[in-house]
Amino acid sequence: MNNLFLIISFLLISSVIFPNVVFASSYEINMPTGSASPDAPYFWQNEKSGLATGDIEILIGDTVIWKNGDQAKHTVTSGTPEAGPDGVFGGSDFLIPGESYQFTFDKKGQYPYYCLIHTWMTGTVFVIDGYQIIPNVGKTIGDGSFVFDVEYRFNRALSLTTVDEGQKLLTFEILGHSQSNDNYLKIRLPADLIDGPFVVIIDGKKIDDFEYFKDNDLNTLSILMPKDSKLLTIIGTSIVPEFGQLSNLILVAATISIIVIGHKSRSQLKL
Repeated sequence: MNNLFLIISFLLISSVIFPNVVFASSYEINMPTGSASPDAPYFWQNEKSGLATGDIEILIGDTVIWKNGDQAKHTVTSGTPEAGPDGVFGGSDFLIPGESYQFTFDKKGQYPYYCLIHTWMTGTVFVIDGYQIIPNVGKTIGDGSFVFDVEYRFNRALSLTTVDEGQKLLTFEILGHSQSNDNYLKIRLPADLIDGPFVVIIDGKKIDDFEYFKDNDLNTLSILMPKDSKLLTIIGTSIVPEFGQLSNLILVAATISIIVIGHKSRSQLKL
């Protein structure tokens, strides 16, 4: 009884102190009966997607469990049949019928794997950090040569609507319906695109319930978003400075050229 009380207390305290923690998950990929045959209709049963595929997308910290439900031996070997094992996970150990192998992925990337015995049995684990990308931010400013990727993690979609150099702000439209009860938005903003400190405005109202930290040239904001919010505006202290400086340099150079050419022309007329 005391142990149960302590567990419940810990969970309640954790939910208050760490509201944005995402707990790791585990997913099973089953090798069905008959998968040892190259003529089998499918070689894997993916618990996460429900599809007959060895490909799976997971988050950093998640675990994949491969189970041998076949009547033949198999291996789970990181690498490809063409290049051979790469030693990241698995290996040459046989999984006899009924056995399983599991591996926890702690780095973002793509991890192909296959069965050493039945090389037509291939799959890939795609490990992501949960962030979506808004590409080519800044392409409409200046000559479009400076563009950035903005990454975010949220239960709805973001669409960039405005990059305003004069007011030093970015505005995003918030689309779709919530896919979870986690209403925290985490957004990564390159410092060369916009730099802080920041002011955050949601639907025309300034809010103070956000956290901000900078790691090298990347700003990360964690913002508690109202459930039905529509517009997010982030105001910085500087924005795409290269564009403004480049424009000024071009203007100064053009002005000097005009003055020099005019001066030469007058000198030639006097001669």
